[in-house]
Amino acid sequence: TFRVLEDNVRVPSGVSYVISNRRVMAQTLPELFTSMRVRPVGDYPQKLLNALRAAAPAGVEDPVAVVLTPGVYNSAYFEHALLARLMGVELVEGRDLFCSGGRVYMRTTAGPSRVDVIYKRVDDEFIDPLQFRADSMLGSPGLMLAARLGNVTIANAVGNGVADDKLVYTYLPDLIRYYLSEEPILPNVDTWRLEEPGALEEVLDRLDELVVKPVDGSGGKGLVVGPDATRAELDTLAAQLRKDPRGWIAQPVVQLSTIPTLVDDGMRPRHADLRPFAVNDGNEVWVLPGGLTRVAMPEGQLVVNSSQGGGSKDTWVVGHEPLRTAYHDVPSLVEDQATVTEAITIIRPEDLERERERVRDRTSDQVVADAPQQTQPQQQQQQDDGEPSTPDAKAARITARLDEGSEPC
Repeated sequence: TFRVLEDNVRVPSGVSYVISNRRVMAQTLPELFTSMRVRPVGDYPQKLLNALRAAAPAGVEDPVAVVLTPGVYNSAYFEHALLARLMGVELVEGRDLFCSGGRVYMRTTAGPSRVDVIYKRVDDEFIDPLQFRADSMLGSPGLMLAARLGNVTIANAVGNGVADDKLVYTYLPDLIRYYLSEEPILPNVDTWRLEEPGALEEVLDRLDELVVKPVDGSGGKGLVVGPDATRAELDTLAAQLRKDPRGWIAQPVVQLSTIPTLVDDGMRPRHADLRPFAVNDGNEVWVLPGGLTRVAMPEGQLVVNSSQGGGSKDTWVVGHEPLRTAYHDVPSLVEDQATVTEAITIIRPEDLERERERVRDRTSDQVVADAPQQTQPQQQQQQDDGEPSTPDAKAARITARLDEGSEPC
């Protein structure tokens, strides 16, 4: 039975792991992808780019989109860089942007370039020091003014994190019924709203049986699993709940499904959940045919978040249509499954052989040209270090190093 654990519309992170996991699996087990007709996940970057461009301000015919990242020290920087490359857009930090005349520009070597859409991977409170945290170095002054004037689109929108609030989560089934006149397909986990009459007292009586979460928490931070908590931790939690019942929700312990996972002592069952991804371009909502299966690596652990040491697995959705490529054409299969642009190079066998020949020719010419200038001690040093002293031997050594990484990536 599937149940919805939480909603994440502010910064739906993790799709980089989906794409990277798929690349590795398609390269390692290509025959399974063709026989099982696994649907590819490589369309996500293009779908995201289409949605960003569709959200551009009115009247912009060829919108320029960028990915705004906090920088290299952010734990999700790999994802920011990967998505920017796969979408073919610039990856920028706050210092790369400036505002003038109510518009946003990007600093480039060719001069200022106008920006129409910003895919925001910076928390709201850091995006504009004139509007939010004055000490922020991650955003750019004036971004919010430009957005209010309709000259730039910020996606996802500032403030949409209200939908991530774990108390709002408890009202979503009713919101679906009210606005869509439909019944939710997937039910929520039963949840106590602690500000409701009688709820706080019931939760306090059963604190050692329940999972308690801060309503504004993310990444598993602040979460307390009652059965695993010490008496001191439960006493501290009880005091926090009495002080601010609106700031917390409580749920029964959900026994997550287990899946076989390779750990140090072999294949063992580990708890897992699934994070799907959806993109709304204004006309339709496209759901990625796959998702991020997050795995709690320690035995018995229920917290699957990567920030808490969790892992991930490639997740397959099996289709009916045959794949476009055969399993023996590994580079093309990997490209179909997980890459929709040429931003990430796949090394093909013919490219590798061409590179080998180029290295051989260049190395032979260089060694022959340098040979008369070498002194005896230098040649002796090469011999003592085990380095080849002839052109053919040196070229062979470099080629051998190429062979070590010759598998398509």
